[in-house]
Amino acid sequence: MTTTQAKIALGTWAWGDTPEGQVFGNYLTAAALKPVVKAAMTAGFNLWDTAYAYGAGESEAKLGELLQDYPRDSYQLSTKFTPQMAAGDSDHEVADMLEGSLKRLHTDYIDIYWIHNSGDVEKWTPQLIPLVQSGKIKRVGVSNHNLDQIKRANEILGKAGIHISAVQNHFSLLYRSSEEAGIIDYCKQHEITFFGYMVLEQGLLTGRYNVANPLPAGSMRANIYNDVLPQVAALTDELKVIGAKQEASAAEVATAYALSKGVTPIVGVTKDKYIPSESKALALTLSAADISRLEELATAANVNTKGSWEAPMA
Repeated sequence: MTTTQAKIALGTWAWGDTPEGQVFGNYLTAAALKPVVKAAMTAGFNLWDTAYAYGAGESEAKLGELLQDYPRDSYQLSTKFTPQMAAGDSDHEVADMLEGSLKRLHTDYIDIYWIHNSGDVEKWTPQLIPLVQSGKIKRVGVSNHNLDQIKRANEILGKAGIHISAVQNHFSLLYRSSEEAGIIDYCKQHEITFFGYMVLEQGLLTGRYNVANPLPAGSMRANIYNDVLPQVAALTDELKVIGAKQEASAAEVATAYALSKGVTPIVGVTKDKYIPSESKALALTLSAADISRLEELATAANVNTKGSWEAPMA
């Protein structure tokens, strides 16, 4: 069996949350996630995005355990080297972190391996070359890199006949900096897949939350987003209105918006009941008027959702 490039990737950031639900407000066990994996694989969503940074390997471990029920060539794995989590005492820190990921994911290769944050392009990028040459990495990606950093990484890899095939940055209706900086256009011009994470802004754009029903108290996402719920109310209302015309949810419209921009959305999945929404999002058609109206309301919301770990793209 072979896999093709997915139009939507499934994110597992929340799978690595702490037992206290520090980030997302809930702790997920492998047993609870098993129906999610089954529903996704049955529906044809087989590109799984994770990282060592998601719970210091916990997300990878759960994903690796659950995917053992499926042939390795029936799914694609995307995971990451995070410079800020490197031990700092090895000349092969990318290889060292990769080895840990391979063990947790029960595989001998990764389909897309990313430099998670730019850190030091000159230092980390060359370390990917022998890992690609060995077959442990099939494709190279960079995440949270600006355009100059992407170009420089491509130059370094190009000397070995390797090129960046994927870029992963924060992208949503509320945060379009990679579009504004020309990164998405650059990716289109160079046949690089642009993956957008946080397309739903950790639930803010799903339409499920409002002033009367805020995000889970005590979680990091609640601390970030609950204060701006009044500012995004008009936007989430419009997502619902547009969705109603096609019997779709606000979340499905927000995902379809990213797709309309040529973005491959990474959608976090925690419950199997939400998997059909990804198929629905793929089937939606947004008019130019719909897109214009959503962008107008997103701009009017005047909300900055840039993560604390992100450097400005533009």
